[in-house]
Amino acid sequence: MIFSYTKIFIGLVIFSIGYTCFMLPYQILSGGVAGISALIYYVTGFHASYSYFLINVVLILMAWYTLGWRFCVRTIIATVAVSFMIDFIQAIITQTGPDGKEQMMQLAGDQVFMACVIGAMLEGLGLAIVFLAGGSTGGTDIVALTVNKYRDISLGRAMLFVDIIVVGLSYVVFRDIQRLVACYLTLFISINTIDYVVNGARQSVQFTIISEKWAEIAQGVSEKANRGVTILNGEGWYSKEHRNVLLIMAKKQESRIIFQLIRFIDPKAFVTMSNVEGVFGEGFDKIKKG
Repeated sequence: MIFSYTKIFIGLVIFSIGYTCFMLPYQILSGGVAGISALIYYVTGFHASYSYFLINVVLILMAWYTLGWRFCVRTIIATVAVSFMIDFIQAIITQTGPDGKEQMMQLAGDQVFMACVIGAMLEGLGLAIVFLAGGSTGGTDIVALTVNKYRDISLGRAMLFVDIIVVGLSYVVFRDIQRLVACYLTLFISINTIDYVVNGARQSVQFTIISEKWAEIAQGVSEKANRGVTILNGEGWYSKEHRNVLLIMAKKQESRIIFQLIRFIDPKAFVTMSNVEGVFGEGFDKIKKG
């Protein structure tokens, strides 16, 4: 539990740095509530952290029954944390210019494209870490998770529809086609970063193992890797000998420990490992409706 909250906190910090240091100073909208908050800041000067918090409160209340009170409580905590970090980081990078006006430092100099890429990757990475830990930063994350709960649509793609509209508003405000392109590029990089990290962590593999010590391997996988093992009846075509074949489904990151067990028990075992697109059921993803 503590480890999970630690990962959420790390993800929130990464997201806040990407958003505050590389999005706000360059007037780049990243979509969702963060983009709306940035837009309000550009137009009115109202701090992005305040509008981010207020909009999220409304969305959280709307999602209370859909996603459950535990999720919403975690989201409220995360929203407060993000709002505080945005305000804190913004205060650090804000300087008073010669004309007496406050302006944020541009850490990437005049390289808008570089700021766009770095900010989008940090935002996407931060969100992905939060999602994998079972948390949320609020905003369109709530919409995405609601859709993902009932439909087999990736988190990144579920966020795309709302974000496209929000990013499109940047042209209405700034009337700058180059800035609009930079905003959409940010959206593209962020979404693909989310999908790459989340799908990579959820990727599963299938082991097929033929060994004379199949019982020991099955016992080891069950105890050490905490994964179920299915025993299939097999027969060699040439030798006509009966063989027990082990079929194991596991997360990709668990493949290392399974290989170590096989090598320790029977280095001569015949093993195949293949990536599978999706595994649904106990210990893996839930089967979604429709």
